[in-house]
Amino acid sequence: MAKGTRVRSTSPPDGGWGWMIVAGCFLVTICTRAVTRCISIFFVEFQTYFTQDYAQTAWIHSIIDCVTMLCAPLGSVVSNHLSCQVGIMLGGLLASTGLILGSFATNLKHLYLTLGVLTGLGFALCYSPAIAMVGKYFSRRKALAYGIAMSGSGIGTFVLAPVVQLLIEQFSWRGALLILGGFVLNLCVCGALMRPITLKEDQTTPERNPISRTQKQDFKRVAPCSTLTKKCVQTCLCCSLQQEYSFLLMSDFVVLAISVLFMAYGCSPLFVYLVPYAVSVGVSHQQAAFLMSILGVIDIVGNITFGWLTDRRCLKNYRYVCYLFAVGLDGLCYLCLPMLQSFPLLVPFSCTFGYFDGAYVTLIPVVTAEIVGTTSLSSALGVVYFLHAVPYLVSPPIAGWLVDTTGSYTAAFLLCGFSMIFSSVLLGFARLVKKRKKTQLRFLAKESDPKLQLWTNGSVAYSVARELDHKDDQCVALTVPGYNPT
Repeated sequence: MAKGTRVRSTSPPDGGWGWMIVAGCFLVTICTRAVTRCISIFFVEFQTYFTQDYAQTAWIHSIIDCVTMLCAPLGSVVSNHLSCQVGIMLGGLLASTGLILGSFATNLKHLYLTLGVLTGLGFALCYSPAIAMVGKYFSRRKALAYGIAMSGSGIGTFVLAPVVQLLIEQFSWRGALLILGGFVLNLCVCGALMRPITLKEDQTTPERNPISRTQKQDFKRVAPCSTLTKKCVQTCLCCSLQQEYSFLLMSDFVVLAISVLFMAYGCSPLFVYLVPYAVSVGVSHQQAAFLMSILGVIDIVGNITFGWLTDRRCLKNYRYVCYLFAVGLDGLCYLCLPMLQSFPLLVPFSCTFGYFDGAYVTLIPVVTAEIVGTTSLSSALGVVYFLHAVPYLVSPPIAGWLVDTTGSYTAAFLLCGFSMIFSSVLLGFARLVKKRKKTQLRFLAKESDPKLQLWTNGSVAYSVARELDHKDDQCVALTVPGYNPT
């Protein structure tokens, strides 16, 4: 009996049930990324209740972000080997349990384990599989679909930020965490929407795997305790994982991975320190929470408009450039932030940073898919989000340490800004080097042999001149009896 109903299609449907997948992913991003952002609203409450400094309190947000990204490959493995539905439902249960247990915490270490580790692990099982499913259902309108799906983070932040502040005022931080725990259980509903689909390219991948289906059936017939069976199963798993993560050797993916490390370092601290920074310059708690709402709603505009724009013919081939442009502008916004010390000045900052944050977040899966292809997208996204883990873990505490040491937020914000700008510059430099190499190869091919045809795959060039000469000799040999090319 089959484990689940699979929709068979030769190509992504670009619609139909795909829009339900987008709706499910939209809700997943609300319950994971928006809830994670709203943890910063608890920052002042935790700091006051437990009487801890900035660096110690910042670890809560760091751990939940780090675990979410660190365990992203685990979410991909569960999705690939069981099903996306099972992974997301299990993640919803774990995340809800972590939030509910966190409401009973008596010190920060309890929050590190419950709100940080357990909830972060639950979010990890949900986030990357849901995003990868959108990529399987859409091809032509992929950027727009991702824009709508990822806008859940902005919409969720816009709605949840004032609601969480109100819940804290009415029920204290414990009651607010308890209610959020019930809300996050909606991830189980999102998981039920993720109907699996088998694409034409997915059907061809088993042929490249050295372990055939008949061999796998033979493994089952052998006694379970057999040493041969264990070795064969281990070989099968190793070959499967090797093929699943073969994209790790691609130079383009390596450059993207390095740039993601610097980008992730820069983007995380703002969502932890925007509210405390606003309060420190004289903005009220309600207005500070409203800044998060503004950032969230403009994030939606960035998600959808940038997704729609990069699907147009004029920009479809320049999504990579649009991505590094958005990351670089967010870095410039960081550099201006220390000069903005009033609510009217912080509002345009939230609008600008939120727009370009939504823009590049939308394009992360699109750019990754262009590099590795749709078949490896789930595994590649798992690795990309895994690379967010260490920066997400260390950047808020480092920023908090800089605030405690210098007595201001300037050094922390400048470091984050330069980190994001470097990420953008690195990607741009790598793209220029790659284009220059391609130009040189084409020029050399034309100069060396007019009969030469050049086929490029990344940075590797294949010459087919000898094959053409061999075919010419064969044709002459057939038409002229006794002809010997030697």
